[in-house]
Amino acid sequence: MVKEQIIALIKDKRAHVGVVGLGYVGLPLLAEFARSGFEATGFEVDANKATQINSGKSYIGDITSSLVEELVDSKLLRATTNFDDLQECDAVIICVPTPLRKTKEPDVSYILAAAEEITKRLHRGQLIILESTTYPGTTDEVLLPMFENTGLKLDTDFLLAFSPERVDPGNPEFQTHNIPKVVGGVTPDSTEAAAYLYSQIVKDVHAVSSARVAETAKLLENTFRAVNIGMANEMARLCYALNIDTWEVIRAAATKPFGFMPFYPGPGIGGHCIPLDPHYLSWKARQHGFDSRFIGLAEEVNSHMPDHVVQLVADGLNDESKAMKGSRILLLGVAYKKDIDDVRESPALSIIDRLRAKGADVRYHDPFVKEVHFDDAHTEGGGEPLGSVPLTDEELRASDCVVIVTNHSATDYQRVCRLSSLIVDTRNALNGDVRRDSSARIIRL
Repeated sequence: MVKEQIIALIKDKRAHVGVVGLGYVGLPLLAEFARSGFEATGFEVDANKATQINSGKSYIGDITSSLVEELVDSKLLRATTNFDDLQECDAVIICVPTPLRKTKEPDVSYILAAAEEITKRLHRGQLIILESTTYPGTTDEVLLPMFENTGLKLDTDFLLAFSPERVDPGNPEFQTHNIPKVVGGVTPDSTEAAAYLYSQIVKDVHAVSSARVAETAKLLENTFRAVNIGMANEMARLCYALNIDTWEVIRAAATKPFGFMPFYPGPGIGGHCIPLDPHYLSWKARQHGFDSRFIGLAEEVNSHMPDHVVQLVADGLNDESKAMKGSRILLLGVAYKKDIDDVRESPALSIIDRLRAKGADVRYHDPFVKEVHFDDAHTEGGGEPLGSVPLTDEELRASDCVVIVTNHSATDYQRVCRLSSLIVDTRNALNGDVRRDSSARIIRL
């Protein structure tokens, strides 16, 4: 049987593993398989990325260039733009982006493009796994018919499963090898083989009854976070209206040892998961006549946080008899989270756009992001690219307002407090001793 054939190859480290898409998910996954002794080939449409990898260079912060170089030199890892090499792979894992359309509906075009390349080279004895976040039913309703249209049959000729990616860029504690892996196959044979493959690189593998369960579990994880962050953001806006310290309220509530889990407000949600995944779940719900109002409300609250931040800036300037138009605003941090260079869905882009639209002179400093560009969603204020400016004493003194959007660890916040006149802190970066001796006026989210 095909299951036994694949498991035998995996057991003997003779399985050739292919990963389609070498971004924040795909490259770390590819490296883990190579580190575990498997021949691992990454497939990319971006020739520059493939060239960098084959030259021993990493463009992902969580993967060092020294590791890539070591694995490339050992002939265990390589990258290619030639999808014909999929024919050599025993296991193929799809790790491509799944964005949203302008209508907030799922865009699975990258999954379909990857699946089409696989379909052209699909052969007996292959295990195909989808990791890209998507709506429940994608694996067995979309991918399975494509593969079986080749004449090959599931379980008899190939296996198919879903295993949601779980990456947290910039987190040194949790990386691919020590994050539990959920695996659900379209059939029990597919589940068993996929779970066995991941057990070679991940300590804890949790098998579920179907691909649909695995797909839904991923969406629940990030919808749970989005909803609770939405609650924290709404509380922050309420506390601001009541002149109450939001962060002190959360600290007090978090002393309860049961029944409460602290979530924290911020300038908005960003990244490749939380802003997008709830839409995949609510879209699927609508297909079945179910109105997921709770998810929609959380999205509404979170999406309005950049407006709230701009209002805080306007209030602060107004108290100093300054207009927003013509004021010099310095943003500290534009990445969607601290200590990484990822600006996907970053609330900073929306904040910059809104400030520009009101006539502000906007600048930013981010040690990880040299330049930001604006797409169609961020063009209200003009959409011109911005480059990071040095965080000099003169820059801080010249700013009418400094907005802490991303609390990068390398920033000297005591210096920021000493040299700035007005600060809007959206990340609670200025807590405790940092703001105690500050002469600046500080507005906290």
